[in-house]
Order: sequence, then C-alpha cells, then structure tokens
Amino acid sequence: MAATTSHRVAGVALLALAGLFVGWFHDDRHAAAALLVFALPPLLLAVPAWRGGRRAGFWAGVLALFWFSHGVMVAWTRPGEALFAWLEIVLSLLIVGAVSWAGLQARFGRRG
Repeated sequence: MAATTSHRVAGVALLALAGLFVGWFHDDRHAAAALLVFALPPLLLAVPAWRGGRRAGFWAGVLALFWFSHGVMVAWTRPGEALFAWLEIVLSLLIVGAVSWAGLQARFGRRG
C-alpha cells in the first residue's frame, strides 16, 4: 500500500507524541516505566504508520483514544501539567483523524 499524506501526518504526530512524553516524564521518579508505557508505543508505531501500514494505523487509532482520555484527565486534575495534557489531546485527535482519513473519504467522498 502506498503511503499518503494522511499516513505521513500520522507518523509525524506519533513521533511528536513520543517526544512530548519524553519531555513530560523526564524528571519523573518513575521515568523509565513512564517512558515504556507512554513514549515507546507511539515511537514503535511511527515508522510503520508513516509507510502506510494498516495495522499500525489501526493500533495508533486505538491507542490514541487512551492518550486522549489521559490528556483530558490530566488537564482536568493537574493544572501544572495542563500544557502537556492539551498537547497530548491535540496530537491524539490528529492521529485519530489521520488514520481514519482514508476510511472517511471512502465512506463520504464523492461518488463517480
């Protein structure tokens, strides 16, 4: 399957999310565990999603729902981390949109 712009957007957003988590948890006392749980999954999915892998896109979309929920929870409960949380929310929505784009176009696109 050829990679499209939406695949590229998903790959970049996944890399950005992994970078966000690295910056967010770098001073955490459980940094290694936090990075394994939060930063490693988007990092592992970024390249396959960039290349147009369907499984990577599916799992990125599923995990983005968790990242979105985590971001909302943190934004609501920890004002000191709100910037990180809002960036997580925006990136997770971008990931869901990017990995869903082909399906949305197929479903709602113009019919010949």
